[in-house]
Amino acid sequence: MNDKTRDFIEQNLNADIRQLALKGCRDKDVDLDAAIRQIAGRQTARRKLPSWAALDGILYPPHLNMEQCSSEQTARYKARICSSHPSPKTLVDLTGGFGVDFAFMSEAFDEATYVERNSELFAISSANMKILAPKAKCLNEDGLEVLLHLDHVSMIFMDPARRDHHGARTYGISDCTPNVLEIKDELLQKADTVMLKLSPMLDWHKAISDLGEQYIKEVHIVSVQNECKELLIIMQQQPAKPFTVYCVNDDAVFSYHPSSLIPHPSSFIPHPSSFLYEPNASIMKAGCFAEIEQAFEVSQLAPNSHLFASDQAIADFPGRKFRVTAVTSMNKQELKQALKDIRQANIAVRNFPMSVADLRKRLKLSEGGNDYIFATTLTEGKKVLIICQHL
Repeated sequence: MNDKTRDFIEQNLNADIRQLALKGCRDKDVDLDAAIRQIAGRQTARRKLPSWAALDGILYPPHLNMEQCSSEQTARYKARICSSHPSPKTLVDLTGGFGVDFAFMSEAFDEATYVERNSELFAISSANMKILAPKAKCLNEDGLEVLLHLDHVSMIFMDPARRDHHGARTYGISDCTPNVLEIKDELLQKADTVMLKLSPMLDWHKAISDLGEQYIKEVHIVSVQNECKELLIIMQQQPAKPFTVYCVNDDAVFSYHPSSLIPHPSSFIPHPSSFLYEPNASIMKAGCFAEIEQAFEVSQLAPNSHLFASDQAIADFPGRKFRVTAVTSMNKQELKQALKDIRQANIAVRNFPMSVADLRKRLKLSEGGNDYIFATTLTEGKKVLIICQHL
């Protein structure tokens, strides 16, 4: 990249990308395509990778790679996992990609090797590693070939590609590239610990079953701002039993030891209590509702509502917390009385035969405000609206 292109990038870091592409550049020495990619990449990095965006000299890949790469928050979480394992020495990332996970994880190891088979992506990422992880070894090779000739290491990390040859998304472990199920034995033989990053769309129970429960040390369901982002599975040849599931949402972590892959039975109450709780996305993904009941002394309203209630406020509940102000049936008179002072509300439906849009239209309430309405079905089949205010 020449100096004029670099100057153009610095002058347009806050520009609208579409307008910049339409406007173009009169200076023929400016590589406009490369400049726009770097400007767009830096703008995305401000959101996903703020510490990288603050550094000079970081190169950014095409848009698809930027959208697919881990965020700094989830990469730092993986680094904490690495630091928690005893005596970390050597890390090998067999599917390096843009290198976000590798750069943060490598800080926990004495030696770290980044492997990426795509030559264009390797050129970008290996140049960045000179700034981000200067001691790292970078290999422009196929990860499977590297695995076959690899000496024993402390940890192998893999994030198998979740798109097929036509660019369509895939979710199943066997549909990813490489197919981890085919190389599982080799991975476990070559590393003390294997960390797999899988699609958050996967049923983690099935993933554990496919990989072999006897090899599972930890399952991490990672959410950011209540959106499930990653499923991390930590494997070892002979892990301690039982394995641990970690439900992570930003800084909140709830962990438990499932006694089996079949969820425990839950308890239910016939009516809402003084306080209502909505679990975060990782808890919902884990399906650990009985464990939540036991840990926080709450009860579910019904089998399919996944809403919890208690008579006491629970400050550390892993999710949103509300004070119940009223409960009403769908009877017109009851509704009129319960909603007489409410003109707008945040509405959610849980196991309820109406959509949010239809219910909002029926209730004649605009969106927003300080009131929250959960429309749900209780254990005996009664349809109710629970009116709350956020704690």
